[in-house]
Amino acid sequence: GMRGRDAIYHLLVQDEAGGLLPCKFFHGGYLEGRLKPGQLLILHGKAEIDKLRPARLEMINPQIEVLSSEELDSTEVGRIVPIYEAIGTFGSRQIRRAMYAAVRLVDHRMPDVLPEALRARLGYPSRGEALIHTHFPEPGESLDALNTFRSPAQQRLIFEEFFLYQLSLALDRKATRKENAIPFRLREDAVREALKRILPFKPTTAQKRVLAEIAADLEKPFPMNRLLQGDVGSGKTIIALQAAVIAIENGTQAALMAPTEILAVQHFLSARRILAKAGYRVELLVSGLKAAEKSAALERIRTGEAQLVIGTHALIEDNVAFARLGFVAIDEQHRFGVLQRKRLMDKAAAHGHAPHVLVLTATPIPRTLSLTLYGDLDVSVLDELPPGRTPIVTRMTTQQHLPGVWEFLRREVAAGHQAYIVYPVIEESKLELKAAMEEYERLSREVFPKLKLGLLHGRLSSDEKEEVMQRFRKNEVQILVATTVVEVGVDVPNATVMVIEHAERFGLSQLHQLRGRIGRGAQKSHCILVAPFRMTVGRSAAAKEDVARARLETMVRTSNGFEIAETDLLLRGPGEFFGTRQAGNLGFHIANPLRDKELLELARREAFALAADSAQQDAMQRLLRQLPSEWQRRYHLARIG
Repeated sequence: GMRGRDAIYHLLVQDEAGGLLPCKFFHGGYLEGRLKPGQLLILHGKAEIDKLRPARLEMINPQIEVLSSEELDSTEVGRIVPIYEAIGTFGSRQIRRAMYAAVRLVDHRMPDVLPEALRARLGYPSRGEALIHTHFPEPGESLDALNTFRSPAQQRLIFEEFFLYQLSLALDRKATRKENAIPFRLREDAVREALKRILPFKPTTAQKRVLAEIAADLEKPFPMNRLLQGDVGSGKTIIALQAAVIAIENGTQAALMAPTEILAVQHFLSARRILAKAGYRVELLVSGLKAAEKSAALERIRTGEAQLVIGTHALIEDNVAFARLGFVAIDEQHRFGVLQRKRLMDKAAAHGHAPHVLVLTATPIPRTLSLTLYGDLDVSVLDELPPGRTPIVTRMTTQQHLPGVWEFLRREVAAGHQAYIVYPVIEESKLELKAAMEEYERLSREVFPKLKLGLLHGRLSSDEKEEVMQRFRKNEVQILVATTVVEVGVDVPNATVMVIEHAERFGLSQLHQLRGRIGRGAQKSHCILVAPFRMTVGRSAAAKEDVARARLETMVRTSNGFEIAETDLLLRGPGEFFGTRQAGNLGFHIANPLRDKELLELARREAFALAADSAQQDAMQRLLRQLPSEWQRRYHLARIG
């Protein structure tokens, strides 16, 4: 019953063996009158040690279900019971009843998608059995195994999801090998000379290794399908340009697709700088071009006069036709849907040849996830920075120390350097922009009255953004105040300081990408993270703040992109790491690439072995025919990485 006016409801329950368990419900008034002595209940919650009487256990606010007498023999009593999340108005209990009815219809003989020999060898239960026991486990099952997805039934279902997914990747890979691509000849002197002419410095060992891997792919008669992972500033672009030159020297066109106009322009400027002296024609195609410029550009692309075409998604619009597209580089994986890549490839295929494809990403992807997401791409990694780069010093500070930070900025500018001040704007809404504008005004008027400041935010047109960037590149603007649109790839070697305000609002990979805008020259660079808390984790902070602090501490500790990506994954889990949409597209119902690493590796080995075994082709076709249509659709999407 209730006690006192604090409305804590106390309940004492007894089990069949006579053991007593006290339960407490805070704000439990709603239970008054609903529970009567002698009723049968199911309680779901965590039994904790009673702080006042350490010898006793108690439950706080458990979920309760009252059982009627006819239910005693049914789904719940004396069994391990599944707890489902409510769906709309259906509570866990209604869902459980429906599931119980459904599971009884599942025949043990339901068709099994795993080849029988494989299932027997791995010792997995049949599919029907696995489904039944996942929802209604046998009384003796280990609860711990069930709640960590380690029961034999769950492992079987997880393996099946990974296996079918990896099998589709393996088959795609086989299919790609059957497509025709133009094999490039690299040994010619002309090609070697051309590559020498465009390289501004001696390549690092990592660059040499990666270029060799790419070159080997380009000589083959089927299309390259390679993912190039390299940390911010590791020189991915120069590799892509070298591959483009190989394509051009072999009489084809090359395309480079970037996720935003600022980046496309940036790539265009650096490509033109590097390639123009070798006499190559570089073309820019973005939606911001004036109509006349655009139609002239389209004409040059159609006739083949434009040899390297750099652009945004404007490259895949219907009115774009290439004379002979042989190589495609796609920058920044996460923002491009698979379909866009498919469209670019179709443009090349119009001439009966699939292009060689190189996907560049600055988001280092831990191996487990790259196996899942890009299982049909070969992976190259650039893991050392080019010479002449100095490591960046990163530190944390709080709002009240900003005057000292501004003083440091003045000294750096007096020494001839430039700085970024990043201000987080999540939505680019009017309200948030207003805050950013006001901060910019305040900095210009009160903090740096003697210096020239520029402002870059998401609502500027692409021409306006480009103009601000040009002034910053020429050092007409010493300090660039930017909302999060300081894009990956913006390259101003003279910028040596970045101050990130409210750093706790950014994700880890975002912080790492932002920091990569500095440290691009030979001078020492500094990244200053301003957050509302100190580094010490002395007091028990709220969990959310702990995660934010862990992100910033990671930034201070390391500048290794792979280490940062691993930490990011651990802090966020795979769904968020890729943005839920991306992980959702993989559509796993029970499998989780991070948690089930070992099963993923096993499923991959088994699937690739099956795809390679010519004796098994009939079995495999049967298996594929059984796949539900949603999987077939999904796999077609997964096709291009």
